[in-house]
Amino acid sequence: MIRDDKKLLTLLKTAAGQIEGIQKMLTEKKYCLDISNQIMACQAILGKVNKEVLKAHLHGCVMSATGKDKEEKMDELSLLIDKLVK
Repeated sequence: MIRDDKKLLTLLKTAAGQIEGIQKMLTEKKYCLDISNQIMACQAILGKVNKEVLKAHLHGCVMSATGKDKEEKMDELSLLIDKLVK
């Protein structure tokens, strides 16, 4: 699986636009739940980007590694999973 950087950059630009919108909403003292909904939408985009990056890492870096390098890649991935589920 090859990482689709163009797609990921588009998603990140969308998230950046949402963050700017959230900042504007705060400045304009918009309704708290509306702000929270926008924050959750931005988090969902970032989660999607992270998932795609991790999938590409699994299919590329981890699967193609051999021997001790593969063990190190698996250990790195395990540490990252620990961060994701804490």
